[in-house]
Order: sequence, then C-alpha cells, then structure tokens
Amino acid sequence: MQIRLQKIISAAGVASRRSAEQLIVDGRVSVNGETVRELGSKADPDVDEIRVDDRRVKQAQRLRYYLLNKPSGYVTTRSDPEKRRTVLDLLKGVREYVYPVGRLDYDSEGLLLLTNDGDLAAALMHPSHEVDRVYEALVLGTPDAHDLERLARGVVVEGRRTAPAQVELLTDQRRAAARPKGDETSVIRVTVHEGRTRQVRKMCDAIGHPVRKLRRVRIGPIRDATLKSGAFRELTGEEVRRLKSAARRSSPQKPSPQRAQSKNGEKNS
Repeated sequence: MQIRLQKIISAAGVASRRSAEQLIVDGRVSVNGETVRELGSKADPDVDEIRVDDRRVKQAQRLRYYLLNKPSGYVTTRSDPEKRRTVLDLLKGVREYVYPVGRLDYDSEGLLLLTNDGDLAAALMHPSHEVDRVYEALVLGTPDAHDLERLARGVVVEGRRTAPAQVELLTDQRRAAARPKGDETSVIRVTVHEGRTRQVRKMCDAIGHPVRKLRRVRIGPIRDATLKSGAFRELTGEEVRRLKSAARRSSPQKPSPQRAQSKNGEKNS
C-alpha cells in the first residue's frame, strides 16, 4: 500500500512528521536507491527499501491487542525458568511480539490482555491510574456484612492498607441453603483499582475467608462472558478506543519531582 514517505518515517520512530518532511527536502531520504526530495511522495513499506542517511527504515510494527481467557496452570510471562506453560503457549498463530499486561496468578483464571502497545500497557499497569479490575472469588464460608464492609474500606495486607474496593456477595441466602451438604463456599465479586501481587487472595485471607478459586471477569471496560477458557481473540477497534479512553481518564496528575522520586508502585494483580 502506497503511503506518504513522511508518515512512514514518523511511524518508524525516526523523526516527527514535520522533521521527516525536512529530511525529504534536504535530500536525506531515498527509495530503492533513488533520492526523493518531493513532499507528498509515496512508497510501499512492505515492498520498497526506504533509507534515511543511508540507514534502512524498518517498518513500524502493527499494534496488536488480544484478549485471552486464561485457564489455571499457566504463568503470565513470555517464558518461565521452571519450564511451566506460559500464556504465550495459548496464542497459536500469533506472530507479533506481544506480552501480558499485568499478571494473573498461576492458579487464577480469567481475562488477560496481551499487546505490543507499550504506552497503553504502561498506563494500564500503573497503580495510580486506577483502571478497575473485577474478580469473582469462590471463598471458604460466607462473609457477613461486617466482612464485606472491611473489604470495601480496605484491609491491611503486608503492612499496607489496600485502597477502597467495591464488594458484592453473589451467593444469596436461597442459593446458600440449596448448596450440597459439605459445600461451605460462597462467591463474592471484588472490584479493585490497584495491582498488588495476589491482592484479592490476600484481602480475603485478611477477613478469614480464603479464596478457593479466583477468576477475573473484567478489565476496565473490557469483558467477554462468551470467550471459552484457553481461547483468545483480537479486541475490536471500539474496544481499543474504550480501553485507551479509560486509561486516559484514570491518568493521575503529574507528580512533583520530590513525590515522583519517593513513589513506588507494584504492577501485578
């Protein structure tokens, strides 16, 4: 596909669009060995050899956004020194270099984003951006109103209080009464904005209702109840726009240098 040279050069990260135009005017750009000086000239980055100062311009990698329904038994990394299965093993046919956005524990399930869009990944993983993540947890016993209020206000985990959360008990009294004998579990939905390691599990431990099974059902505006375990799909253009909008809305004010130096955040969920 024929694209304006300045756009190709800019997309490859060589220079801004305006600077790329100046490079062309200055005769520093060539296409297939021929110097190009005319603004508006086009080339096909898939076919043509484009050079700036005799250095070949590499085609910009197409940004990809995938949604995976992670099963338990996979680590959320590109590789694992213990040779365990990784989420990349599930992305059959994906050739681009993509990586997970945040983490899901080895024994946790649910929605996971993978992308090669570094800016979006950084925005979504930064703890101060407060992009919400929704989990459904099968816990031992049935938390009462006081337990749920403690979770919602925040509990102390490893010396630090968790940020306020939204908490809902999904197992009502009728369903609890209908449970098979010996089944002393219930389901709660927890919405958090932080990304601390094993946060929901540790929160539930703190109120005496340990997690037996954990599943992430939403990341910001992205959900998909029809995606089967182990399956993945590309996000639609509208989903990508909504995700970027959520990250922008949640972006904090730029901290002062003093605060920026002292501020530390964890990036794992």
